[in-house]
Amino acid sequence: MKTNNKIIKSVLIAVTLSSLVACGKDKDNKPAIQAKVHTYKQMKVLSGEVTDAKGPVLEGLIQVRDSKGKVVASTQLKNSRHYSVNIPAGTVLPIMLTVKSDKLTSPLQAVVISPIISKYDISTLTTKISKRAKELGGYTHSNMILAADSTIGVLESNKTSTGFRGDPTKQYGGWH
Repeated sequence: MKTNNKIIKSVLIAVTLSSLVACGKDKDNKPAIQAKVHTYKQMKVLSGEVTDAKGPVLEGLIQVRDSKGKVVASTQLKNSRHYSVNIPAGTVLPIMLTVKSDKLTSPLQAVVISPIISKYDISTLTTKISKRAKELGGYTHSNMILAADSTIGVLESNKTSTGFRGDPTKQYGGWH
């Protein structure tokens, strides 16, 4: 029985050491966690509204770019904040929606990471979220969630956990 335990321990140690050595060799190749790649299986219509800090954006060019920067679709805003753009079948996500206009101080953008959702508003907030996600390492689902959470956070002037602005003794139904 002792011999079997020694053999098992030796095998476990060898496997552990070989996996540690292998991890060191492959660290530059691929990330340990691979994000699932989504592709539009058929043409997809994306739509939404475009706004900036001043209100609706009524004119401008909307370009849709893939992860390599190639324009896969485009449309124009013409006296309307509403847009609709056809994304070709086979387009790999994520894609970036960018709005450029002479009336904007800087382009607005939104990132599409899900093939399920078809309504994407483009605003100063979506621009901040997409820039933050890129800083976090790219347009993955988890980075987009972290970016949204850190961008939309509670205002500095809001010192309570829920944003309650009344009598603090009545918050949560009174002191408990």
